[in-house]
Amino acid sequence: MGARIAAVDYFLPDEVLTNEDLSREFPEWSVEKISAKTGIDRRHISGPDEFSSDLAIAAGRALFANRDIDPQSIDYLIVCTQSPDYYLPSTACIVQDALGLPTSAGATDITLGCSGYIYGLGLAKGLIESGQARRVLVITADTYTKFINPADKSVRTIFGDGAAATLVTDDGDAASITAITYGTDGAGAKSLIVPNGGLRRGAGIQPKADAAARELDSSGYDLYMDGPDIFNFTLRVVPGTVEEILAKAGAELGDIDLFVFHQANAFMLEHLRKKLGVPADRFFVSLAESGNTVSSTIPIALADAERTGVLKPGMKIMLLGFGVGLSWGGLVATW
Repeated sequence: MGARIAAVDYFLPDEVLTNEDLSREFPEWSVEKISAKTGIDRRHISGPDEFSSDLAIAAGRALFANRDIDPQSIDYLIVCTQSPDYYLPSTACIVQDALGLPTSAGATDITLGCSGYIYGLGLAKGLIESGQARRVLVITADTYTKFINPADKSVRTIFGDGAAATLVTDDGDAASITAITYGTDGAGAKSLIVPNGGLRRGAGIQPKADAAARELDSSGYDLYMDGPDIFNFTLRVVPGTVEEILAKAGAELGDIDLFVFHQANAFMLEHLRKKLGVPADRFFVSLAESGNTVSSTIPIALADAERTGVLKPGMKIMLLGFGVGLSWGGLVATW
């Protein structure tokens, strides 16, 4: 018994924030400057009455419709989100009912960001290969833009909202999801944080996250990111993690047909590609039209790579997520 990724699809909200829109708000940042720094042209923004469960449901419906999947065939649902509709109930319970999944299906949330897709796949693999489930639906959904202070251009240029749905199934043979590697450094929790809106004030662990300290009028959440710290963390952990994944897989860099990393921003991805020595044609980047959608960047990129013919059946791919937590994870899969 082994687990494999059977199908991927995604959903983006209708409202779009372009670089032209941002440049009009912040004239000191030209369209060209934003594009050059981020590699992002457009971000999709959830509407005032559009939340993570809505995006998750839309992504699940897209997957079912486009891949002819029967909702009643799903026996476990994992929803990865850091922007749940409510403290309780879990978003997964709302999504299970709306998608028409059987009441015999398990449903649970996991609270992870940029590495969340890898963790979701790892949990799905464990459920399948331990005999607890045969068809697991992994949905990633985040509405980070609701956390962002409108006056904070540093993060408004980066983040967009979106959701992706992945079907993980028992393929009846050897596992095609392998070499899963995880990592956590909670000492970096202060580097990317939403300081307000929860039960505890985040300024206690990151004083710089306080809106007043940033000369901002609080919007109620005020997402804070220490960009240089996140960049340095990424350069520190990703190369070693790639080596660890390859060692677990018994593979070399040249054995991987396609690398799909968390789509943080184009500058960071290009820096990582060069540092790792991966040829550009084997390193997939897809964030210009969606921005950094946190937990959904990897599955969105996978779906785009498949639709454009870059990703073909039988290819060996490396997936790697890294960011908020601080947390990271990666794996090798056969498509």
